[in-house]
Amino acid sequence: MVTGSARSIHLVIKYIGSKRTLVPRIVELVSALPAVTTVCDLFTGTTRVAQGLKRSGHQVVANDMASYAEVFARCYIETDAREVDLSRVRQQLDHLMALPDVDGYVTEMFGRQSRFLQPHNGRRIDAMRPEIDRIAADPLEHAILLTSLIEAADRVDSTTGVQMAYLKQWAARSNKPLELRVPELIPGAGSRASRADANAIAPTLGPLDLVYLDPPYNQHSYHANYHVWETIARGDAPEAYGIARKRVDCQSTKSDYNSKRRAWDAFSDLIHTLDARYLIVSFNDEGYLPPADIRDLLAARGDVGSIPIDFKRYVGAQIGIHSPAGVKVGTVGKRRNTEHLFLVGDGATAIVDEHIARTVPA
Repeated sequence: MVTGSARSIHLVIKYIGSKRTLVPRIVELVSALPAVTTVCDLFTGTTRVAQGLKRSGHQVVANDMASYAEVFARCYIETDAREVDLSRVRQQLDHLMALPDVDGYVTEMFGRQSRFLQPHNGRRIDAMRPEIDRIAADPLEHAILLTSLIEAADRVDSTTGVQMAYLKQWAARSNKPLELRVPELIPGAGSRASRADANAIAPTLGPLDLVYLDPPYNQHSYHANYHVWETIARGDAPEAYGIARKRVDCQSTKSDYNSKRRAWDAFSDLIHTLDARYLIVSFNDEGYLPPADIRDLLAARGDVGSIPIDFKRYVGAQIGIHSPAGVKVGTVGKRRNTEHLFLVGDGATAIVDEHIARTVPA
């Protein structure tokens, strides 16, 4: 039986590039800006930043190209918790939990041909996923149920976070039965989800008070890194390839930001196109674009303040590089990164200096 809502950690997806630890700092920066109400998280991913901004009282547009990101954005950003019948949601989740197993695409592709999910949990997903399409009353309820399923799958997967590969031995958590929980929804009307290419949608967004930008920063494609969640979100059965059984469209779905040759032009075009009083830009020093060049580009829009933040690389980087047989074949170049938060707009330098003074111990 489904009981209560999710834990206090909202959306537990293990996401490379996750801004979970940065959300309080980003929200604090935004709250320090004058008359900022409408904001956009243009590369929202798992919506962590968008959730923080919505919780702090802002109207948010959460956009991303990924289908799973659109599902999360509809659930956590577009849905107003005050308008949701939680009793009905619990009944729907209880119904899904009671379904008999189905041995289908997810079980075969991700439980036998690869080892992302144990077959017993693959069969639960194969049973539940089409039933969500059948029973959901509207797109928002559909997103709530589907978010619950993807998060449940994430809690019992056998990876270090990304789905480029899986662990040689089943992770201990993968033995647990898949359990649906009610997502912890956020009150607030007027926010919305969007699924579009950031550069294509940028001219249609403004005017906005603020846009938060966290683009892909190197060759690693989020579409390929999270292809299992993309397949569950879409509910399809695509042709697959390779040891990881990636969707075949991973070979053609590429962002300009994943190309060293095209990333600068894409980012520059985006910066010059957005109609917003303020920008907050997050960029990692593993990226194609040097932080100094980013700062120079942003300075064309106005005052720029920056906050460097040191943090550990994702857990897969801590473990190291291994062959499909589990043999260590390489070494990690570094174990820590620097995340740069740039604030752009009137008074940015003073606001950042005050923020640093409050958060850095003497």
